[in-house]
Amino acid sequence: MASMKRIGVGDEAPDFTKVDQKGETIQLSALRGEKVVVLYFYPKDDTPGCTAEACSFRDSYEDFVDLGAAVIGVSSDSENSHRAFAERHGLPFHLVSDGDGALRKAYGIPKMFLMPGRSTLVIDKEGVVRHVFDAQIRATKHVDEALEAVRKLIG
Repeated sequence: MASMKRIGVGDEAPDFTKVDQKGETIQLSALRGEKVVVLYFYPKDDTPGCTAEACSFRDSYEDFVDLGAAVIGVSSDSENSHRAFAERHGLPFHLVSDGDGALRKAYGIPKMFLMPGRSTLVIDKEGVVRHVFDAQIRATKHVDEALEAVRKLIG
């Protein structure tokens, strides 16, 4: 199997255009110069770990907003699934569907235990990845890692 290139610290974040759970078009390059972006990949809507992770991002969302950061969650679930997930748990941030796996592949997010990997990237205002965190099991740790990385960038 050909290995995919893993996007890491110092790499330019691959651009993408996706539709979120509200039907809004989200384009990474459109946020350049304006916002730090927390891009988190998770396996599946409404599973225990992913729900805990999403609710942790929700509970810290105002902290990210206050720091000028946008939060975007990515899984292969459909827009309808994302809409229901966001409504059920009061998620205020963008959830985008990566049904064909192209975005996960572009970022080189590995599978873990036969499941899509759980990874969080913090992308600076110039579109460069400044922090990468992978942890399949400790889902809620992603929020702490991301907040700390954003705080360091804003400095």
